Amino acid sequence: MKLIDGRLRLTELLLRISISVLSLLALILIVTDSEVKLIFTIKKAAKYTDMKSVVFLVVANGIATVYSLLQSVRCVVGKMKGTVLFSKPLAWTIFSGDQALAYLSVAAIATTAESGMIAREGEEDLQWIKVCNMYGKFCNRMTVGVASALFASIAMVFISCISAFSLFRLYGATKDRRTSPW
Repeated sequence: MKLIDGRLRLTELLLRISISVLSLLALILIVTDSEVKLIFTIKKAAKYTDMKSVVFLVVANGIATVYSLLQSVRCVVGKMKGTVLFSKPLAWTIFSGDQALAYLSVAAIATTAESGMIAREGEEDLQWIKVCNMYGKFCNRMTVGVASALFASIAMVFISCISAFSLFRLYGATKDRRTSPW
């Protein structure tokens, strides 16, 4: 059981570090992305703030970066001390934070992906043009940033599964289940 626990803690640490790196990369790529086009005599700049769903993604990635860095430090300290998580309130706190972050991240990716598809493909029924035809560099870099955020989001889902396992194993079988009325 100690071997499995050691591997699980190492996996958790590596996933949390990858979330921090991928979320920070997505944040940097998206925030620094802009492109200016001259339309007739007017300069029009495309920025991430033009789409509210992308602003939501930036905020979610910022939260994910900070939270995952803090949790990575907790994992490293726990590994150095050789302690195992036995505190139910702390386990519930970590589980709740991981769940909230995973849901926040998945929601941000979903809204940004929808906006991105509209920007790339347009919407003929509403007479929305294909913005990516005009701002190709902007859209390509934004796609890379969103892909990085997507990989971070997938890692967050795995982390929430690990924290769920870590929490619910604290409620292990202490009684014989066959004699229990429930």
